[in-house]
Amino acid sequence: MIRVLVAEDDALLRAGIIRLLESADGIEVSGGCRDLPELLAAVRAEPPDVVLTDIRMPPTGTDEGLQAATWLHTEHPDVGVVVLSQHVNPEYAVRLLGTGTGRRAYLLKERVSDVHDLVHAIEEVAAGGSVIDPKVVDALVAGSRTRSKSPLDQLTPRELEVLGELAQGKSNAAVAASLFLSERAIEKYSNSIFSKLGVSEEKDRNRRVSAVLIYLDAALPTS
Repeated sequence: MIRVLVAEDDALLRAGIIRLLESADGIEVSGGCRDLPELLAAVRAEPPDVVLTDIRMPPTGTDEGLQAATWLHTEHPDVGVVVLSQHVNPEYAVRLLGTGTGRRAYLLKERVSDVHDLVHAIEEVAAGGSVIDPKVVDALVAGSRTRSKSPLDQLTPRELEVLGELAQGKSNAAVAASLFLSERAIEKYSNSIFSKLGVSEEKDRNRRVSAVLIYLDAALPTS
């Protein structure tokens, strides 16, 4: 059973998310919070397995969800974080994954209505993985084309396609099905990607996250 703490300042949306999660097998909602102070206090009192939080909450309505992720990385590294955002924002995704090497997901709020997508993200994060909303990945791919130089330039078009799939938190089997390739082929492509990006010596899950961080960072516009 995965214990989930929900943080959302909109009372109706918070109640809706809680009802949705309570209807899912394997999920137990430990409570609901309306702002960052309540979230931190609830975690201190009884750490959940996963925190599902909006990015913008009181007291400032700016980036409280990301602040919570940073705090959890330091104080409760075993607690996963699924951040919900109203808009596609690749920079937020980079900041979120930059606080740790796993147990992080970045989803658009529109995914809340699909219990399968939401539960999948929670399960993946609870297991130590990372998930990025496909629409955010699409924005990153578009953004990467505007960069004059990128670490991704050394990847072949097929390798870049595979990395884009991995960035969504998909397993090798899921990537293989999406691209109509064998799992063995995906494994070979993944190893080549990790080697070219200089992350081949890390453990498999960390290699994926490191490669995705490079992918995300390369897609952000230069200042």
